[in-house]
Amino acid sequence: MRRAWILLSAVVGLWSVGGLLLWAVQGAHNRLPPEVDAHYPSGQPFAPGEVFASTLTVIMAHELEDGFGWQPNDLFLWGLTLGADDNANRQLGILHAVRENMQVLKDHLTKGDSDGDDPDLLEADALFRADAKKFWFPSAESQFSQGIRKVRQYVHGLHDSSPRSRPMTLSEVKLISVLQVWIDLLEEAHANLYKAREADGSSVWWHADDYFYRAQGYVHVIHALMQALTREYSQFLSMRPVMPVLFDEAIAALHEAALMNPLVILTGSPSGIFANHCRNLDAYITEAQQKMYVIRDELGK
Repeated sequence: MRRAWILLSAVVGLWSVGGLLLWAVQGAHNRLPPEVDAHYPSGQPFAPGEVFASTLTVIMAHELEDGFGWQPNDLFLWGLTLGADDNANRQLGILHAVRENMQVLKDHLTKGDSDGDDPDLLEADALFRADAKKFWFPSAESQFSQGIRKVRQYVHGLHDSSPRSRPMTLSEVKLISVLQVWIDLLEEAHANLYKAREADGSSVWWHADDYFYRAQGYVHVIHALMQALTREYSQFLSMRPVMPVLFDEAIAALHEAALMNPLVILTGSPSGIFANHCRNLDAYITEAQQKMYVIRDELGK
């Protein structure tokens, strides 16, 4: 009996230490890539579309190359059904947001009424839609890496004035189309974070951490791309003084949401002594979303 207790204590101790190490590593990995202004400081020339597209590649490369790499297709421990699945769910959220923003870049920001698709962006969009859980033949990592290369080719073409690379069209209508994508993503996150019951009546507790980290993946992407758009539209925003303020306030809320790193995701009641981390994250998301509504309404005037 004494040996059994010693063995059990050792297992619990190792599990606890392992959990703390993973929590610390996750917090470090969640740190956002360098600010957009560090890559594209004020006064530095760039081609329209370069900042937005380059930011997309930085986000995806960070997930493929840093930390434990791409995790949703891992066979054990880091996958979606066993072990430490938090970052795997966060990466799925990042991927979904990247796909939505790639589509708006391809279909709206770089495309006129009579234009066809930019060939590099068209290929990148298809590559980013590969199965995120596929382990090989081909692996998800190889497909996403090719997608990154295609977006980088697009950016390179902008500098070479290649007819293949179409610059971003800077207009209020185009800006509204991006904002609507972000609003829709945040609305989806809000719906999952705020609910207390699943559609079948079961408790949300079993999936709370999945909802939390997938929503945080959305936030990570939107935070970085919103900074990118402030650079792309800097001259336009400077002519409407309220706009930079609204953008900064939304970016600040997204920043707080992206860096939240609870040791355990709790779903406490409003009057309970325990936190409800899903609701806490949702508060920042709702704040950012409300600012985007105001920006969209201002643009529509």
